[in-house]
Amino acid sequence: MISWLRRFLARLSGTAALPRDFRGCLEPDEQVLAVAESGGGALVATSLGLWLPEGDSPRRVGWHLLSKATWNGGVLTLIEAEESGTAGSAVLLRDRSAQRFALSSPGRVPETVHARVTGSIRSSHHRELPGGGAWFVQRRIPGRDGIVLQVRADRGTDEQALTGFASEVSERMRAVRESRRQ
Repeated sequence: MISWLRRFLARLSGTAALPRDFRGCLEPDEQVLAVAESGGGALVATSLGLWLPEGDSPRRVGWHLLSKATWNGGVLTLIEAEESGTAGSAVLLRDRSAQRFALSSPGRVPETVHARVTGSIRSSHHRELPGGGAWFVQRRIPGRDGIVLQVRADRGTDEQALTGFASEVSERMRAVRESRRQ
């Protein structure tokens, strides 16, 4: 009954409809933006993230955890990040291996993914550090207020140097926010 209602409301509102066999559990205010079929199941782009097909239980990846997405030759390649810790209020990220999805009918998924991933980024800067460097990215997370500082290290970067510098940067950002409130 609920899936029928969602499809009906999707038609009325002009948003995409969920595939009948979709087994994910959307949040009450989560809107479906685009759907694409791949060999392993449907990719569903919503207001909160991208649902990836994983057998009988699809998994949503928040837009703020997609480090990179490319569309080439009918294949959507995604690099998902996982949170590996914190440094002050900064969230440390580590990239997972790339996942590739051959899309038989891509619809608006590639353009929606691009728009949502880039739209979540407020600023990004690369900083050289001992042994490598790191990307410092300020991102907005759908469904939450404020901006989060994410830090993704290059291979070989000294972890102590990274953690110390990221803590320093997050503290400076906090001080700036507080001074603006006063």
